[in-house]
Amino acid sequence: MVKRIFDIVFALLGLLLLSPAILIIAIGIRLSSPGPVFYRGVRVGRDGRLFRILKFRTMVADADRLGGPSAGDDDPRITRFGLFLRRYKLDEVPQTFQVLTGEMSFVGPRPEVPLEVDLYTPEERGLLSVRPGITDWASIRFRDEGEVLRGSVDAHAAYRKLIRPEKMRLGLEYVRRHSFWIDLKILLVTAWVLAGGSRKAVAELRVTREDLRP
Repeated sequence: MVKRIFDIVFALLGLLLLSPAILIIAIGIRLSSPGPVFYRGVRVGRDGRLFRILKFRTMVADADRLGGPSAGDDDPRITRFGLFLRRYKLDEVPQTFQVLTGEMSFVGPRPEVPLEVDLYTPEERGLLSVRPGITDWASIRFRDEGEVLRGSVDAHAAYRKLIRPEKMRLGLEYVRRHSFWIDLKILLVTAWVLAGGSRKAVAELRVTREDLRP
């Protein structure tokens, strides 16, 4: 209940404060490439319910038909303005609306596409027991996911090999140990990283069970 109240209050506050930035970004997207302002890809949420995630569009129109769900920073589908939005995670800002509606939370495992959820082990399906979030330990650990996947012949195959195992581990540890105080810690670390915190420290981040205790 405390987590939900926090989500609602700060979603309302965030939307109020970010409304000028949302308008500026929307104009920038329309001017930089043809297509809609928002991207609405299908994701799997709490209890396996499908929903359409809301993001600022960072790729060319109909990018889903031109390639897989993962992309390195050198993916030709990504627009120049879209690369800027991805670098600072600004494409995720519209998900604040989904925090307000209850489809998502500020903190929780990032929602996956149905193709990936179909491959979950029984243990990994535990990730679906909580609301998906805008940020979590894995989002911090793989802050530079696009750079990690840069140069891959098959970006999604590289994602499954280089990112997925640790992402699943961190997500499951969050599900087992999450609390309001851990959520606050994740939000503070996320803000620090986005504000220009040490890339070396982020690259070397390893989260253990001890880290996840309040």
